[in-house]
Amino acid sequence: MYTNKTFTPVNIRNEAYNKAFGANLKRLRTAKKLSREALAAQAGIEPKQVYRIEVGESSPTIATVVTIANAMSMHPKKMFDFEFDFKAGGL
Repeated sequence: MYTNKTFTPVNIRNEAYNKAFGANLKRLRTAKKLSREALAAQAGIEPKQVYRIEVGESSPTIATVVTIANAMSMHPKKMFDFEFDFKAGGL
């Protein structure tokens, strides 16, 4: 087994990235003139889940991202199309 004593694990639950992703989701949702409740209903998820993603409290699964993107009639990659400084953000 290989062990690297200098390895520093990356925080995969990066709060700054989650907040940036959530802000982008909110921007996309409001551009489509959808309320959280309407988006949640179309995606088949709870409105509280949409809120938690938008404020960066939750890191959605890939399946949830695809479901939300489909509900907004967009390609999932558009949800990741936002500026984020990975070095400054801690990733």
